[in-house]
Formats: sequence, C-alpha cells, structure tokens
Amino acid sequence: MNYPHLFEPIQLGKTLFRNRIFASPTGHHEMTPDCFPDAEVVAFYEHKAMGGSASVCVGDCIVDTLTGQSHVKQIHIDDPLVVPSLTAVATAISRHGAVASAELSHDGKFSHVPELVGGLVGEYGPCLKPGQVGETYGPVEDHSPGGHLIKEMPEELIYHIIDCFGKAAAVAKHCGFGMITIHGGHGWLLTQFASPFVNKRTDQWGGSFENRMRLTYAVIDSVRKAVGPGFPIEFRMSGDECFEGGYDLEYGVKIAKAIDGKVDLIHVSAGNHEGPGTFVITHPSQYLPDGCNVKFAAENKKHVKTPVATVGALSDPELMDEIIASGKADVVQMARELLVDPQFPNKVRRGEGDDVHRCMRCETCFSYAFTNRYHRCAINPRLGTYVDDKFDIPAAKPQTVLVVGGGVGGMQAALTAAERGHKVILCEKSDRLGGVLNCERGVPFKKNLVGYLDRQAKLVGKAAIDVRLNTEVTPELARELRPDAIIAAVGAEPVKPPIPGIDGANVKSAAQVYDDPESVGKNVVILGGGLVGLELAIHLGDLGRNVTVVEMLDHLNDGGNLILLQAIDTQLKRLGTKICLNTKAVEVGAKGLVAEGPEGKVTFDADTVVYAAGQRPLLEVVKALSDCAPTFSYLGDCRAPRVIADATREAYYMARDIGR
Repeated sequence: MNYPHLFEPIQLGKTLFRNRIFASPTGHHEMTPDCFPDAEVVAFYEHKAMGGSASVCVGDCIVDTLTGQSHVKQIHIDDPLVVPSLTAVATAISRHGAVASAELSHDGKFSHVPELVGGLVGEYGPCLKPGQVGETYGPVEDHSPGGHLIKEMPEELIYHIIDCFGKAAAVAKHCGFGMITIHGGHGWLLTQFASPFVNKRTDQWGGSFENRMRLTYAVIDSVRKAVGPGFPIEFRMSGDECFEGGYDLEYGVKIAKAIDGKVDLIHVSAGNHEGPGTFVITHPSQYLPDGCNVKFAAENKKHVKTPVATVGALSDPELMDEIIASGKADVVQMARELLVDPQFPNKVRRGEGDDVHRCMRCETCFSYAFTNRYHRCAINPRLGTYVDDKFDIPAAKPQTVLVVGGGVGGMQAALTAAERGHKVILCEKSDRLGGVLNCERGVPFKKNLVGYLDRQAKLVGKAAIDVRLNTEVTPELARELRPDAIIAAVGAEPVKPPIPGIDGANVKSAAQVYDDPESVGKNVVILGGGLVGLELAIHLGDLGRNVTVVEMLDHLNDGGNLILLQAIDTQLKRLGTKICLNTKAVEVGAKGLVAEGPEGKVTFDADTVVYAAGQRPLLEVVKALSDCAPTFSYLGDCRAPRVIADATREAYYMARDIGR
C-alpha cells in the first residue's frame, strides 16, 4: 500500500476511521433561505466522502441562532426543521464509508455584528425567523470596530449556551453524524472566554486560567452527556493565535493539556480572525511553505496523550505520511485540497498521486465565498455544480472540435471535449502547452501552479487528443481541418502604456521579466498595481531587488481576489516594497521614470522599468476564426482579462455544450 502511515486506520472512541485523512470543517453558503443544507450542499460534502476521506466535517452548525450567528448563511442546527436536510447530508457522507462530523459553533462577540453579517454583499442581516432579533454577547462589554454594542454575557445565558451545545450534539447524532467537532479556535466564543486578551471577567468565568476554561469544560461535558461514552468528540483549537496581544504557542499547549483526556481528538489549527493578517496564516497563502502550521500540532502532541490532528497547507502525500510516521500528529486534515480534488485520498492510495491536482493556495475559494457567497475553485470547474453534473451525459453527436490555444483554458476545453467523446484537435502556436503562465515557472511560490500546468499537459497527452505544437491557426488552416466546432482560447497581449520612452532598452514587459529576472537591474519600477505587477514585485524583492510599484488609481487592484491581496500585502510589507498610489507615469528616461503624483512631478531612479498595465484581448484573431466552423465560441483572456478560475470554468462548460 502507498503511504502506509497515512492510510493506517485510527480508532477514536469506539469508532474506527479508515485512514488518517480527515476533511476539515468547511461551511457552505448555498443553502435555503432558512439556512438549511440544500441538494448542492449535500453533493458538496458527499464528493469528499466518495473521494476516500476518513471523516467529512460539516462546518458552521450554529448552536444558538439568536446569539451565535456571525454570517449570513450558517446552519441553524437549533431549528427542529433542519433535521431532514442534516439527515440527508449525514447519509450522503456515511454511505460512502466516511464518518460524518458536525462542527458545533457559537460566534460570541462576532454574532449579529452588522459589518460582519452584511459582508460585502449588502446589509442582509442573518437568516432569522420573522419577529426574531439577534443580539451580540461576549465575555465582557465591548464595541465592534463599527461601533456595534457587544453586551457582557450574563450567567444565565452562559448556561443556556452550554445546554445548546448538548442539544445540538444530540440532534447531530440523531441525524446520523458519527462524530462531533467542537469549535474552540479562531476567535469564536470558546476562544474568547479562554483568551486572557479578551476575557477580563472577574467572576467564575474569568480571572484565572481555570475560570477562563470553565466554559470549554462545561461545553465538552454537555456534548459528552448528549452523545454518550465512546462517541468520538473532536476539539478544534488554535495552537497559537499568531498576532500581537493574542495567546502564544505556550498558552495553546496549556489549553491542550487542560482538555487532554476529555475529548478523543485535539485538532490544532492556528490564528484568530481578530488579528490583522492572520487569515492567511490560518489558511496559508501560496507564500508560506507546505505544512507551515504543523509545528503547532507537533508541539502540542509532546504534552498530551489524546490523538492530535494538524491542518494547513497540506497537499503533499510524502509530507503527510512523514507527519504521521514521525509522530508530529496522528491525523492530517485538509480543506482546500479536497475542494480542488475530492478524490485525493483514493488517487494517492492507488498510486496515482501524480494525477492529483494540488491546491495552489491562490485564495480564490475564500474570495468568492466572501464576495459572492458561492463556492468556486481556480482549477476545479465542477465545484459548486455537482448537482448539475449528476445529470451529465455523453454528447448526443460526437463532433470534430478544434481548440485554438494551449493555455489553461484551451487545455481544459480539450480535456472536457475529449471526455465527452469528441474528436479533438488542440493547436498551440508555441512549442509547449501552458500558455502565458509558462513565464512564471521560475517563481518559487508558484510551484503548485507549475504543477497544475504540467499535470494538465500530461492529461492532454494521455487523452485521445491530437496535439499540434508550433501551429498557429489561420482561417485557412481552420477551414482545411473542417471542424464542426471551434473553441478559441488565443489569449491576450500586454498593454504597453502610451508614454514617451516606453520602447527604451531599459523597459520590459512583466512576462519578459518573469522569463528572465536576471535581466533587470538592482532598482526596478513596476507600472501597474494589479496582481501581475504585485506578484512580480514580490518575486523580484525575494531576489534582492529594490522595487517600487506605481499605480494611477487610489488603490491596488485585487483582480477579484481580496484574500490573495491580503497575503500579498503581508509580503510587500516584509520586503519593504514602496507603493505609490494616485501616481501616473509620464515618461521613461535613461535613469528611470518620471511620474505625476499627489505632490506633483516625481522621478523614480530605476535601472529597469517594467509595465504590468493589463492585457488586451486578441479580438482580431477571434473575429478571423469566427466563421470557420458551424459552432464557434471563445473563452479566457481573448474575451476579457481573466483569472484561472474564469478560464477553466468557461472552458469546461463551453466544451460540454458541444453536441448536446
């Protein structure tokens, strides 16, 4: 068996789990108006179970809606009407051999806070029944950053919430869940009471460590009483809150020791959303190393007898097996990797690890969840549409499909069309597949992107696809091939700012610099504060260059990925990168850039000026091919500047539409 430590069963309580890979808690926003799981939510969790995970955890089950809900769509496990839909979720998970777990949570001082509940999609307010009014309580009286009153939680409410955890656990068990996960980390209610930073009470619920832990003890006891002996209970905690003022690893170990023997699995995460910049530590960005948070679990495991789980930036089976073998943790948990490829456990166990798509940690999933309340992955186009795909059938009439362009969109289109039984010809004008993103192959923090490009190219090579490299498709060639359908994925070209000196010898495009970073001098000015320019600034900064980013707008452009921008901001600050907003490039000279800023004209000394001012779709190429086949479509950057998520999803569905 491949990776014997990773696939060794583990017993928690009286339950045997088939391997050491657990799907960590993930919430889902596509629920009914009453905050009940719908068919898409059921399919979302079911696919993880089908993929071979030993346990699949359903996140965000709020134990007391009126005092505990922080976001628009979280499961109301305290509503009796939730039972049928939760039963459907538990059944869908367990029928594939996985243990269904329900994460029970109360968000404390962050509940019903307007700036959180509304998020970025308007002041919706939580999904409460008519006449219900949610209130906000924390360990002590406080105010949210927006001025919302947080009341000190009275003792009768504390006891009520303890009871709610027990009732919620009983409901979950009744619905068919085989494990309870108590959320005691990331800054939610139990963390708030346990934290000396937040909890300044002087009664029995605060003051000393034992008093601050009293609520946690009582919640664990309430859940245990509800589910009975031998029923596995997992406790999720932050090993280190990772921000100034939050508790450190030493205190985290103290918490773990306090609950040792009271639960069956201690799940050690990291961070607290109250700390600036910690989100991309809790959910590690592409700039952090694989398994960067394992150290927190490893330290805790030295001090407890209860099995310990680790989580964060885990997608390498070699590393995961070593974590178990070396005793750093007993269980490895994954969230984003199982969004990218739910079949990860099955593929790895069968020796097909090279075919697993690895999470790029690009934060696309989180950004879409926050801004659109919708699940999306950059490289898994099926995420969020599993119900639709259940009814997918092969093409009614196989056709000859010509895909023009071998970038991420073109490769996905070719693969999907071939899977549906079409005869596919894929033409790429360069000598390799991968498109414009090939220029980023030398960037260390893009290793998972490079792996994705290589795996897609490998899958194309294994499929029944006629690949023609060094082949530029003209209208004449297209007509000669006589395709029934053309999918154009021809990309775009860099926009060169129309300013004097832009064609000078000291000026390069971002792609040219990615291809040959050694061609730039010590001091570099980048024109454009979008993702391309900012990531290039990080790469050059890591190579020891002094970088200044000049952006004419009053803000940096996140390209629709606000969480990635948070991670980028952390890296730019680390490197000391200079950011100049509201600054318009005027002229490039031999010694650098002249620009117009808020204080007037300014000169930036630079050995090299790099333009990263956006992309211009190759619309003329698209137009020339548009009448060369009975069916024609175009996707990706040749429609408009796109990110990988847009290109892969467009490609997948456009290819599925052919021959319906």
